Formats: sequence, C-alpha cells, structure tokens
Amino acid sequence: MTNNTKSSVLPTGGGQALIDPSNSVILLLDHQAGLFQTVKDISIADLRRNVELIARLATLLEIPVITTASEPNGPNGPLMPEIHQHAPHAVYVPRNGEVNAWDNPAFVDAVRATDKSTLIMAGVWTSVCVMFPALDAKAGGFDVYAVMDASGDPSEFASRTTLARFTQAGIIPTSTNALLSELHRTWRRPEAAELATLYGLAAPNYAAVAESYARAQEVAKQS
Repeated sequence: MTNNTKSSVLPTGGGQALIDPSNSVILLLDHQAGLFQTVKDISIADLRRNVELIARLATLLEIPVITTASEPNGPNGPLMPEIHQHAPHAVYVPRNGEVNAWDNPAFVDAVRATDKSTLIMAGVWTSVCVMFPALDAKAGGFDVYAVMDASGDPSEFASRTTLARFTQAGIIPTSTNALLSELHRTWRRPEAAELATLYGLAAPNYAAVAESYARAQEVAKQS
C-alpha cells in the first residue's frame, strides 16, 4: 500500500516499530446493540467505553474512521450511537448481508480510498466480524491491528482461539489503553489535556490519580 502522509518516526528511530497515526485508518465493525447481548468475554460497559474512547481518539488525532453493520434492521440491531457522536467524521458503509465486511466491494473501496496501509480494527464478534476482514486485509498487503478489549466474543474460549489465529496470521493484537499510548506518543502536543481525559476512560483508577494530583496542586498554590 502507498501513503502520502508524513511519517511519525523520529530521527532517533523511535516509533519505527509503532503504529503511525498518519498512516492509519480505524475500522469499527458491527458494534450492534443485539450482538452486545451475546458478548461474554468482556463486560458490555467496558466494551462500550473502550469503543467510545477510540472514537474520541480518532477525532482528536484526525484519524479516518469507517464503520459498518451487518443487518442493522434485523436482530443484530443498530450500531451503538456513541461512535458517530464522538467521531462525526466517521464514514458508514452499509452492507448487503455479507458477514465478512471484506466481501463488500463498497467497504473495501472505502478502506483503499483512505490511502492508509495500517488498519486498526475492533468489532463484535471478534472471532467473525473482526477476524474475517482482518485475515483478508492482511492477505491484501495491509498491516492489521486488532483491539481486543474494544471487541467481544460469545465466550472466553472463542476469544482465546481468535487470539491464537490472529497471531498465527500476523495480525497484531493490542488493547485500547496501549493503542491510546501508542498513538499519543508525547505529552508535548496541543491535545494533551483531552488525551489525559481519555486515559481516565481507559483506566478509571488513573482518573482518580489525576484528580488527586490536580487537587494537591490547587492546595499547594493556596498555601
């Protein structure tokens, strides 16, 4: 794949093994209300919070987002609304009943039109809605990351076998918090305050630490 955007690799070589946000597109697949009810390997509250975080992160860092849903008018239900609320630039691509989004020409065309070679995927179910397009995209020459805790499966067993198949195929598993840190890279950026808020979503205990620190700073200034 080609990419015409500026690389984030530093002169020291730092970042050459990490995700380059300027060469990435986020694919959020089938985060649908009906499917959420079948997820057993992660709590629905955690799953939705992590997906929301990724949508917010994409907006902050101006990373393209493509969403899709399988049969949103059927029992799988509609997409969770938080995605498009927090990533209003996200492009929704409808499908014609295909289980595998990569079987849909319009979806693949939308991905290729971004001219990005790194795909960051999450979805429900991980073993199907993420697995199938991830395998096809990898075979098509893309670098593919799967955000495991922004995805969900019907059982722990399904999640474990999915993870094994990902790694065997060269698809890189990651977590929401790791993705946030990997794309963030440095606190010396104008979005630092907003990014700190996202860390509070990824790790609620971190939010408590930040609140305690801010309060201590206020007390110190008043004394």
